[in-house]
Amino acid sequence: MTYFENIDQIKYEGHKSTNPLAFKYYNPEEKVAGKSMEDTLRFGVAYWHTFTMDGSDPFGSGNMIRSWDKFKGMDLAKARVEAGFEFFEKLNVPFFCFHDIDIAPEGENLRETYKNLDEIVLMIKEYMSTSNTKLLWNTANMFSHPRFVHGAATSINADVFAYSAAKVKKGLEIAKDLGSENYVFWGGREGYETLLNTDMKLELDNLGRFFHMAVDYAKEIGYNGQFLIEPKPKEPSKHQYDFDVATSLAFLQSYDLQDHFKFNIEANHATLAGHTFEHELCVARINGMLGSVDANQGDGLLGWDTDEFPTDLYATTLAMYEVLKNGGLGRGGLNFDAKVRRGSFEQEDLFHAHIAGMDSFAIGLKVAQKLIDDKVLEEFIEKRYDSYNHGIGKEIIEGNTDFRKLEDYALQLGDIQNTSGRTERLRATINQYLLSVSSE
Repeated sequence: MTYFENIDQIKYEGHKSTNPLAFKYYNPEEKVAGKSMEDTLRFGVAYWHTFTMDGSDPFGSGNMIRSWDKFKGMDLAKARVEAGFEFFEKLNVPFFCFHDIDIAPEGENLRETYKNLDEIVLMIKEYMSTSNTKLLWNTANMFSHPRFVHGAATSINADVFAYSAAKVKKGLEIAKDLGSENYVFWGGREGYETLLNTDMKLELDNLGRFFHMAVDYAKEIGYNGQFLIEPKPKEPSKHQYDFDVATSLAFLQSYDLQDHFKFNIEANHATLAGHTFEHELCVARINGMLGSVDANQGDGLLGWDTDEFPTDLYATTLAMYEVLKNGGLGRGGLNFDAKVRRGSFEQEDLFHAHIAGMDSFAIGLKVAQKLIDDKVLEEFIEKRYDSYNHGIGKEIIEGNTDFRKLEDYALQLGDIQNTSGRTERLRATINQYLLSVSSE
């Protein structure tokens, strides 16, 4: 069955094209610094937002028009697989991602849920055998069902902890079976509402125990994908334990897990944490912990996770700058954890949204690489910190001084002269590069 019969293969036509169903800047085969765009960007489609989201929000019911929604239960799950791989191939995207309950409905009990998953995973595996699209990562949804009201691995209820472990065990088996490049942990309800009724130490200890069990089981079954934690500060929990990269890194180090995990960083989550997207990417990069990216953006006027498709070229440029400085994303990728707006309810809008996001990151990639090639920021930063290349600054860097020597030095100083950070000049320069590259 065909679900997108009026959509042809999406191709690159260049920035002068007026075809809304064509890439203007994303050319999969184009080489940037000797590597194809496809290999660097490693785009992925989020199964949940693309095939299961119905457009409902706190103020209205679902309004999305999806041809597969005429089915129910397991028939619906199978139709989504068929629609999914048609979409992947027409978009020519190399990866997709999913939660367990995205691909198969929960049963009356865990055994029935397993049965549903096994049936759909077998179907996905058959489709993958003739498709170029691979699994970037999978994960277990441990936040939607009422059983997770108090969390999963951090739940007050040991039965929920055990149930969560069973879901992740199954998820790791699926990851191995489908060749998933990564396995993601997003602790949507791993947090608390108030400390009045919370034993934070016990909850964090249990979370650490849970992750160690996951690491051990992955080794036991021979799954060698990269484990990723996806930080988010709030929503649905008031305060989540994986607040941001720095908080999550401290947790990993405290529980001796830093060698087993990296981070899957989402742009909109960075915003909710009070950070920029590039800040979170940079913190992960300089600590050797940048694993993958959920590519979306938030709305500055709204204080929740809007998961919009990324179209902010300034943001995509600075994000790709960090990715390139990281040497790429390795086994990770750019997964569009993004949903079309409620008003964009027609099926074709799914293609328009992904094309916009892919083009935006393609521009970001090219601009970021030119900034690196021309050493625009590197030379400025090197000059700005030049005082640490000689004299007392060099002694500080090399560890050849102490407070007494520094005091003696400071007592001899006259007026201290600083230099401008030239923020506006640098932003104008990035605008210049953006306009130059986007018109090529």
